[in-house]
Amino acid sequence: MNVRQLIYFIFFLLVIQNSWAQEKRSYKVFQFPADQIPRIDGKSDDWGIVPESYTVGMDQLWDDSGKHDKADPKSLDVKVKVGWVKGMDRLYFLYEAYDDYWDFALPGLHNDIFELVVDGDQSGGPFIDRFHPNKDLSGMDAYFSFHGVHAQNYHIFTPAEGKDWALVWGSQPWIKELPYANSVCRYNFKPGESGKLVLEFWITPFDYAGNDPSRAVKSILTENKNIGLCWAIIDYDDVNKESNNGFWNLSKEHKMYGNASFALPFKLMPLEERFKKPIDAQWTFSVFDMNRRMVAFIDQSEGKIDSWKWDFGDGSTSEEQNPIHQYKEAGQYVVVLWVHGPAGKSRRAKVWDVAVK
Repeated sequence: MNVRQLIYFIFFLLVIQNSWAQEKRSYKVFQFPADQIPRIDGKSDDWGIVPESYTVGMDQLWDDSGKHDKADPKSLDVKVKVGWVKGMDRLYFLYEAYDDYWDFALPGLHNDIFELVVDGDQSGGPFIDRFHPNKDLSGMDAYFSFHGVHAQNYHIFTPAEGKDWALVWGSQPWIKELPYANSVCRYNFKPGESGKLVLEFWITPFDYAGNDPSRAVKSILTENKNIGLCWAIIDYDDVNKESNNGFWNLSKEHKMYGNASFALPFKLMPLEERFKKPIDAQWTFSVFDMNRRMVAFIDQSEGKIDSWKWDFGDGSTSEEQNPIHQYKEAGQYVVVLWVHGPAGKSRRAKVWDVAVK
C-alpha cells in the first residue's frame, strides 16, 4: 500500500466512523399521565403538555434521494411527537406537516406518505421479503412468513382520501384496525393545493405479528426501555409524475424501510416530575408459592420515602420495604401499605387482590 492509498484508506475509515457516530442519535417518547391520555380527534390540544425537546423536525431528516441538499420549510415542513402511557401497549403520534403541494388524488401508492418503521423490542435485522436470508424461499413464502413480522412498516397516507388510512407493508393488515390502531387526520385543502395537515394516531407495536392475529405477541412497553423507531417523508409534488420529489429520512441508511437495525433508539420516558405526586404509595405482589401461601410484596411508591408499614390483613404487619409474608389460612385479604416521607404520608389499600388457597 503506497502513501496515497493509505491516505484514502484513512479517509474512508473516518467517513465510516462519522456515519456510525451520526447514528448514535437517540430520541424521547413522552409519557402522558393516565388522566391526560390523548383523544384521537386530529387536534393537537392534548399535546400542549409535551415539551419541545420531544419534537423531531426537518432538521433531523435528510433527503437520501439526492434531490435536495437541505430542507426548505416553504416547500415541506414536518414535526413529529411520540408519546406513550404507562400500563398500555400503544404508541401515540402527532404528525404536523405543511406542504406546498399535497398529492393524494390517486387510489394507489402514489400519495404523500409518512412511512413509519417500528421495532418494539429492538430485535433489529431485515424484516421484508426481499431481504430474507433464505434465498431458496419463494417470494410469497418469504412475504407471509417474514415480511413485517418482527418489525412493522406503515405507509401512512397524508392524507388518505377514499382509501384506508395506511398500508401496512406485510401480511398483517389487521394491525391498522381497532383494537390495535386508530387515526384521525384534519386538513382543509384539495389535491394539488398547499396547506397544513394534522394527523393524530396510535398503533400497537408487536414482537411477532404474522398473518394470523391469534398468534401475535405484543411488545412490552416499560419506563426507560428503548424501542426502535424510524420514519421517512415521501413527498410527491406532481400527480402526473411517477417519481417522488424527496425521501426525507430520519435514518442515515436508506434501507431502514426493510432493516430494523437502521432504526433509531427512542426511550420510553418516565412521567415528568410536574405530573407526579410528592408522595404516593404504590405496590404490587406475587404469590410465589401457593402451596405454602407465600407472597412477596413489592413497594412501587413514588417520592422520597423514609418508612413503610404493611398490614397484611391477617393481623400481621411489617416495616420492611419489600416483605415476604406467609399466610396461615386460605382466604382473600385486604392489604394496606402506609408510607411516610418529607412530603407527608400516603396510603394504598388493595381489597381482596391478595388471595391464597
